[in-house]
Amino acid sequence: MNAAATDSAAVQRIVDAIAERQRFVISSHARPDGDALGSELAMAFALRQIGKQVRVVNRDPAPASLIAFPGVADVEVADHIDDPGDAAIIMECGDLARTGVEGLDRGFVINIDHHVGNTGFGALQWFDPTAAACGEMVFDLVQALGVPMSAEIAVHIYVAILTDTGSFHYSTISPKTFDIARQCVEAGVDAPAVARSVYDSNTVGRIKLFGSALDRMEIDDTGRVATLYLDDVMLRSCGATADDSDGLVNLPLTARDIRAVILIKEDGAGRWRISLRSKGSVNVNAVARLHGGGGHVNASGCGASGPLDALAALLRRQVIEQIDTSNP
Repeated sequence: MNAAATDSAAVQRIVDAIAERQRFVISSHARPDGDALGSELAMAFALRQIGKQVRVVNRDPAPASLIAFPGVADVEVADHIDDPGDAAIIMECGDLARTGVEGLDRGFVINIDHHVGNTGFGALQWFDPTAAACGEMVFDLVQALGVPMSAEIAVHIYVAILTDTGSFHYSTISPKTFDIARQCVEAGVDAPAVARSVYDSNTVGRIKLFGSALDRMEIDDTGRVATLYLDDVMLRSCGATADDSDGLVNLPLTARDIRAVILIKEDGAGRWRISLRSKGSVNVNAVARLHGGGGHVNASGCGASGPLDALAALLRRQVIEQIDTSNP
């Protein structure tokens, strides 16, 4: 069976499961990004259009750059739920535990994801690693449900695609990506306004944080890998929050010779959250998976612990290995 047929069968099983149920809980990974929130809310608006009852529940609040979009203010922030409804739809989570929301596993779970390394949790799974964003998969599901493309659905699908492709930078982009974006604009999305809201709503603290982090940035001896550091002291001194660091990891890639970026964030004593970005065929996902993480070829993440200097040196060696084995 080919991939298209497999996807079609998976989508139909999800459509049938939705038709048989009335109450839904939608969730995604902790610290939700644009693809997580966009996918969740596009799905929520679609289900409500066909008369379903929907709650969107995340462990963490939306980043400031996404608060203005429709429905974001109604997302429940909680680390557990007592009632998982008739089904829980989990968006772009490789593992159910990544939601950080307890109680979702007490009901019927539908797993929709595009990340390599998904554990296959849930009663129903749909996994498409060719999708540039989970929002692309939601677009397909909305069509399969026969739901008209409202302005609210369209804007969230567009936000999901815009953010998870790094503003249409990453190698996962396909002709389908641009076709979906076209249909979103035709449905009423103001693309420049969305981009301004997502990327041009910086606080002064965020600008100071970027400057401080870039001032501390390290470039390896080959001139191809940039390493950035963020800790609580830096955040406080800049008057910034952890959300203000969103997008920082992409900035060094705008330098012509930088092929990959490592961002190491403090996550408690001796613990670190790692974000990895790259250009072209440099596979930072392979590095993230060595540390129990995952994601995409050009954008991945993981967690780690131990001494900072040793960790940074190890990550640089591993990233350089990927650069050396990639195509120019």
